[in-house]
Amino acid sequence: MMVALVTAAAMALGPAAAVPQDMELQRKLDAVVAIGALAEVRDGTRVWRGSSGVAELGTTRKVPVAGRFRAGSITKTFVAAVVLQLVAEHRMRLDDPVERWLPGVVPNGENITVRHLLNHTSGLYDFKDTLPMPPNPAFYELQHRTWTPAEQIEQALAHPPVFDQPGSQYDYSNTNYVLIGEIIEKVTGHTYAEEIERRLIRPLGLHGTSMPGTSPYLRGPHAHGYVPKDGELVDFTQMNPSLFGAAGELISTTRDLNRFFDALLGGRLLPDRLLEAMKTPGTPDRAYGLGLSWHDTACKIRVYGNDGDALAYQAYTFMTEDTRRQVTIAVTPRLPDNPDTSVDAFIDQAIC
Repeated sequence: MMVALVTAAAMALGPAAAVPQDMELQRKLDAVVAIGALAEVRDGTRVWRGSSGVAELGTTRKVPVAGRFRAGSITKTFVAAVVLQLVAEHRMRLDDPVERWLPGVVPNGENITVRHLLNHTSGLYDFKDTLPMPPNPAFYELQHRTWTPAEQIEQALAHPPVFDQPGSQYDYSNTNYVLIGEIIEKVTGHTYAEEIERRLIRPLGLHGTSMPGTSPYLRGPHAHGYVPKDGELVDFTQMNPSLFGAAGELISTTRDLNRFFDALLGGRLLPDRLLEAMKTPGTPDRAYGLGLSWHDTACKIRVYGNDGDALAYQAYTFMTEDTRRQVTIAVTPRLPDNPDTSVDAFIDQAIC
């Protein structure tokens, strides 16, 4: 397997001392239930990169360590960071009602706030639940369809809310972030993708990260992604990411996601009060704040970050609260097998 190891010149331990941990990381990566996987682990100044499996079924081509992938709902953290920067600039407030920015769009919009959208306590129905999913034959017809936010919002709002009192419960809904994308455009005059590019991607030097809009392609090195069809796996690498929109269209790399979360959780993107707001759960029983999630590893170390499911790709990125240790892993899953348990074991190895 292709493995890259980068060490700082002033590292206290010599490279040989780190080999057992590197070998164990590779072993855990090889054990991830997937067609292919790639990861970057950071511990202080040390960086380990590895890959496992194949980049394309029917070949022996290795997964590129620096490969790009669809990051799914990790997009939400980027979108939330833009919103919180706008809050810091006094251009909007977390407690602004949706009605202020999108008048007449959302029923009960005077009682649903930006905060409710960001932490999934709005109660709005998830447009994703209106879509066919594999192996439903209608799903494959959506591969190259262009969606507009208005269409997605309309499909969601054709259903009643899942609860009546905004802020009282948690219910994950991609509709929330489609609406947030529209609010960003109302506040700034630019699309959410343009604001992410201007505020985050370019300043942080995230050269492998993009907001593809309606382009179906994964540019640069990448592994192919697959979905099940008629008892087999079919290539779904190319697809129109407007299906995800502001809720999940991001393309990135392990390096870029680690760099972004290091800047975010290291306090370089937001004032302390807004970073704390991002880490505050919307309801006491959920580990989800403003576009940010967290959990405790097997060794009881809390990590902050997010994960994303983009049908043929799944990604996970987490960082310790002291910002010393980070791990990002992306997989091309062998659906319908779920890689979460084996990914958790890799994350535990990286953090613990």
